[in-house]
Order: sequence, then C-alpha cells, then structure tokens
Amino acid sequence: MEEQTGLSDQYRKASPWPLFIALGLALAEVGVFLNIVPFAVGGLVLLVGSLGGIMSESGYVATPWPFIGLLGIVFAVIGIVLLVLYPLGGGGAFDIGFRGVAIAVGGVLCMAGSLVGRLFLQDRSPV
Repeated sequence: MEEQTGLSDQYRKASPWPLFIALGLALAEVGVFLNIVPFAVGGLVLLVGSLGGIMSESGYVATPWPFIGLLGIVFAVIGIVLLVLYPLGGGGAFDIGFRGVAIAVGGVLCMAGSLVGRLFLQDRSPV
C-alpha cells in the first residue's frame, strides 16, 4: 500500500455541503409530497442554502448571496404559478395549491435570507 494517495494537499478536506444538499432535497420532497408545510419550507431553505454554500466553496461564485436570492426567486415563481393554476381548496385530497404556497414561502424566505446576508453578513473590508 502506498502512503501517498496521489492527491495534493489542496484536496485533503471533505466538504459538508453534499450531506446537507441531500437532506434538504429529501425533506423538501417529503414535505411537498405529503403536504407537511414545515418540512417543505425547511427543506427548500436548507437545499438552497447548501447549494449556495457549495457554489461559493467551489469558486463558481464569490459570495453565495446572489445565487441564493436567484434560486429563491425561481422557487417563489414556481410556487405562485402552482397557486394560480390550482387555487386553494379545489384539489380534494391532493391539493396542489397548498404545495404551491409552501414552495412560494420557501422561495420568499430564501430571498429574505439572501438580502440579510448581503446587508449584514457579507465581508465589508475595503478593496
């Protein structure tokens, strides 16, 4: 067996984001499918935040906040479209309107988190 694995020291650390992406996706799917609004909203927020974190960690974006805000807008629009197409109370046992509300609320929370992150958490050091 070799002592050196062939990888440089740059790749020695493991990223925590894939675990949180998988957990957020699973929670969001269970919440949306079973109409458990807290799971759906929390899972979407965890998913979007983790995606922003992994994009920032990998160097695709400088800060995660614009990416999180953009995904929040996408989810809010999808939720509003579902709510418009399937109004509340008209879907029987599988009411798609309530799922649209959960998706829209998750998107709005992501947009709000992005705004708070940009205003208060972003590094304000002079260039």
